[in-house]
Amino acid sequence: MYPNLYYAFKDIFGVEWTWLKLFNSFGFFVALSFIFSAWILTLELRRKQQQGLFQHTEETITIGKPASFIELFLNFVLGFVFGYKIIGIFTVPDALNDPQSFIVSSRGSLAMGLLIGLIFAGLKWWEKNKQKLAKPETRTVRIWPQDRVGDIVIYAALFGFLGAKIFHNLENWNDFVSDPIGSLISFSGLTFYGGLICAGIAIIYYAKRKKIRIVHLLDAMAPTMMIAYALGRIGCQVSGDGDWGIPNLKPNPFSWLPDWMWSYRYPHNVINADHNELIPGCTGQYCNQLTLPVYPTAFYEIVICLVLFFVIWLIRKRIKVPGQLFGLYLIFNGVERFFIEMIRVNTRYEFLPFKPTQAEIISFLLIVSGVLMITRAEKWFGKNEQADH
Repeated sequence: MYPNLYYAFKDIFGVEWTWLKLFNSFGFFVALSFIFSAWILTLELRRKQQQGLFQHTEETITIGKPASFIELFLNFVLGFVFGYKIIGIFTVPDALNDPQSFIVSSRGSLAMGLLIGLIFAGLKWWEKNKQKLAKPETRTVRIWPQDRVGDIVIYAALFGFLGAKIFHNLENWNDFVSDPIGSLISFSGLTFYGGLICAGIAIIYYAKRKKIRIVHLLDAMAPTMMIAYALGRIGCQVSGDGDWGIPNLKPNPFSWLPDWMWSYRYPHNVINADHNELIPGCTGQYCNQLTLPVYPTAFYEIVICLVLFFVIWLIRKRIKVPGQLFGLYLIFNGVERFFIEMIRVNTRYEFLPFKPTQAEIISFLLIVSGVLMITRAEKWFGKNEQADH
């Protein structure tokens, strides 16, 4: 396990670059998933635009104006936070020993915060001053849906993280009540379906405001979300963030399969759960491993979701009715997660019949929604919206 990139580079390349402790392995792969999924979404939106399924919108912009006070202030604040925390972590004693605790604390470098804040504000002033015109000009530009992918990714990241935290705390209400502040600011404790639901609502709201045809956007999101989930789960597996399965004490029945793919103790995992034990001879911050080996469910989801991504990618041009591809994604996602929950550690709702997990309830609803999308899409969206692939 590699809690952050420092341990990965130390193990793989034999170098000890302390600054790499800043980059959490889970966060690194989540960032990669956003970058790669943004590329996939851009390709799909551009393809649908070429099919005539989208219309552009026109926006008026003004160029040649000097930097406003708000622009300078926001850049100063951004630079201050960067200097206070990111650069400050290298100047504050012992900060790199526990970067996550430092980031969420009030500690930092005031001098570096002020200096970098002034530099950021100065660069914004210089950039605007270089483009300044004697008389600012107003221009009208065409904006296509693929031009808004950056905004969509930002909405997905912000509301996805917020939703993931909210749903995690709802699922683990007792832990939240005992330590509400710690639960909210902790880097751990994220629920995928919470992020999916909240990010989905935010993106649909954004799409309606920008007059993007939602059904075609949803179809474009089908392969995008599947690959994003698969890449994000790599971060879970590599860091050992607790998204593992129930104990698996059965001997490996597959001689060709490495033992860690069947049953794994997640040594040097990023969390310090009650069922961890110290690794003999290990010193440092991440010296835990599970007492009992478990199913590596994050690894299983990586493999399954990569396969499902390629299935969606290969058949996406053959599906003629808008909405059906997204319906297929909902079914794939729901079935995959419903069955993985059977061997995965999760909080169960004891007061409900069958004692389901939150993910089992949501995945069942996704399957039902997917079936409805596939069977009713033609009636809901009309034959005139069918794509000529």
